[in-house]
Amino acid sequence: MKDILINGRYRVDRKIAAGGFGLVYSGTDLESGEEVAIKLTRNGDEKALLLRNEKEICEALSGGVGVPRVRWLGDECEYCALVQDALGPSLEDLFNYCGRRFSLKTILLVADQALSRVGYVHSTGFLHRDLKPENLLLGVGGRGNTLHVIDFGLAVDFTDAERYRDAEGVPRWGTREYSSIRSENHRHLSWGDDLESLGYMFVYFARGSLPWEGLRGRTADEADRSIKEMKESLSGEALCEGVLPREFARYIDYARSLGFGEKPDYSYLRRLFRRLFAAEGFKRDNVFDWTEKRFHEIAS
Repeated sequence: MKDILINGRYRVDRKIAAGGFGLVYSGTDLESGEEVAIKLTRNGDEKALLLRNEKEICEALSGGVGVPRVRWLGDECEYCALVQDALGPSLEDLFNYCGRRFSLKTILLVADQALSRVGYVHSTGFLHRDLKPENLLLGVGGRGNTLHVIDFGLAVDFTDAERYRDAEGVPRWGTREYSSIRSENHRHLSWGDDLESLGYMFVYFARGSLPWEGLRGRTADEADRSIKEMKESLSGEALCEGVLPREFARYIDYARSLGFGEKPDYSYLRRLFRRLFAAEGFKRDNVFDWTEKRFHEIAS
């Protein structure tokens, strides 16, 4: 079978994922021999605009730790193709591998890196607007313990925040389970909303699910209203009760308290978790739950 080549250089090998942006393939850079990730979507589709948006934002973020490098974006036959550095498994993949529970140590290690990545994205003037376990991936090789942020198709330049302040009735951005209360109320998002999404992710890792998952209604509007009301009714303390220390409740309440356009204190939040890490006697050795599980599988 004849190889499928992108830009005459990148060979499409196998499909590895599918999502709202299109299809993702593992590929090979025939000039360097390196593995790459190739996103494909049909030209003329709205998804092609997301790929072009992602390319522009990744280039604006280039040089930052945990940001995938864009190698090429262009048209190939009827497709729009985005070629990036290959990365490892997502946090969702690893969560499933670990039996759908992460230990407190692993959640804290993830939280420290995630806050650093999001703080960097925000420092360049962008909001991500779709933070979730599937969009946080580990690297490969020497970057195997480094968390990377991907999928900037829904990201937006927020340097001119004032023009968004009073808008109402906007679409709900991101993935429902992790979307913020402001998003549920169809308001434009701000810096704190990305952090709120991370907070729900930490709770998910500790509980195995989120309280509003699976809520249904007789109509879509009724289901939407039920999810919004549950999110609004559950404080950080209620979300973390029995599964996470009070520092996580403080984090969620802090993220929710931030006003529109109010910059978070990332250093304060990282100190909050680092002090808890030290108080628990954990070692900063980059040994995650999946590291231990894989070691024991190999050893046995």
